[in-house]
Amino acid sequence: MKVYSVTDVGRVRQTNQDYIYASSRQIGNLPNLFVVADGMGGHNGGDFASRYAVETLVKTVEADTNFNPIKIIRNAIETANRKLLKKAGERKELKGMGTTVVAATVVGHYAYVANVGDSRLYIAGQKMDQVTRDHSLVGEMIRMGELSKEEARTHPDRNIITRALGTAGDVAIDFFDVKLEKDSRIVLCSDGLYGMVSDEEMYEVLRECGDGSDPSVALMEKANENGGKDNIAVIVVEPFIEEVREC
Repeated sequence: MKVYSVTDVGRVRQTNQDYIYASSRQIGNLPNLFVVADGMGGHNGGDFASRYAVETLVKTVEADTNFNPIKIIRNAIETANRKLLKKAGERKELKGMGTTVVAATVVGHYAYVANVGDSRLYIAGQKMDQVTRDHSLVGEMIRMGELSKEEARTHPDRNIITRALGTAGDVAIDFFDVKLEKDSRIVLCSDGLYGMVSDEEMYEVLRECGDGSDPSVALMEKANENGGKDNIAVIVVEPFIEEVREC
């Protein structure tokens, strides 16, 4: 397994409210763990929310005695949500904060995925396949056939999300399990990437990355080249890189 990750403030924002965690090593009873979070809630709130949520999630996974990956990730996300709400109640400057989260673990030939909000996970194989569903206003409009994916990238309400951690006592989490092929790449990212780089462009960047190059950095640089209007967070996982090379 090879893992690449990067986060960048972009070319417009003054602070970076994206936060990432990427480990190919065992975390608690998970063989690996990858997380992207995109915070919201003002200068202090968004930065704190994404970092605190991810740190809480990782600590909860480390302490969990369960062996079911979905149960482990569910418990970690729900715990992060509760603790974010508690923090927001304790500190006035953090009131109204929240964060998206997309998390994944690879177990054997399957990826187990969870998301809340509009941070995404893709599988890059023969093309870019978006696995997660955006919990956002424009995401709902796309699913209802009112908007195309291309129109959504420039829609004035594209930043309105319909689910986030830290905004309510109960959090609705979407879960997915995906069978991976030997050439599959997993891409987790915030909207700072896919808002600037189309799925087709992402796939082309990944296809052009050769040995020794970092695909996460290449994707981040493409987002900045296209305007860099938001913070950018990217994790790229190549689950079976050793197996592919041996074939």
